[in-house]
Amino acid sequence: MSKLGQAFKAFFTALKSGAPVAAAEKPELPAAKPARSEALTLLAALQREARLIDFLMEPLDGYSDQQVAAAVRDIQADSRKVLQRMFALQPLRTENEGSTLTVPAGFDAAAIKLTGNVVGEAPYSGELMHPGWTATKLDLPVWQGSDASAKIVAPAEIEL
Repeated sequence: MSKLGQAFKAFFTALKSGAPVAAAEKPELPAAKPARSEALTLLAALQREARLIDFLMEPLDGYSDQQVAAAVRDIQADSRKVLQRMFALQPLRTENEGSTLTVPAGFDAAAIKLTGNVVGEAPYSGELMHPGWTATKLDLPVWQGSDASAKIVAPAEIEL
């Protein structure tokens, strides 16, 4: 007997016996895609609070090194505040740069990037060139705007 036939037989047997028949479960629908990507939300915050896009998109040829340096101080401090508020970034490694470290076999390639003359099999011994970063939280605001404006990173500003 086919599976369909078995299913019908089981259904009608349960129906005749008066036994309760479980209702068919509704299939789970995939989560709705957010109207705005988290990347654009972060980019908008960096622009709004640190004017990062304005700085990066501005040609610097007409400015002196002193003018650029003065602007960078504020942009760097304001960008750091945004990143700390949203991600609470911490160094991945606590050892000082220049420290000698042993990289064991089976290491996590997402946490350790080997550079230089990488030959043979782990364990490896090398110098810590950069401690890496890890986010200890993820606190991005949820987009509240319309779908039509979801890709706007910074609105046009019009002074009246």
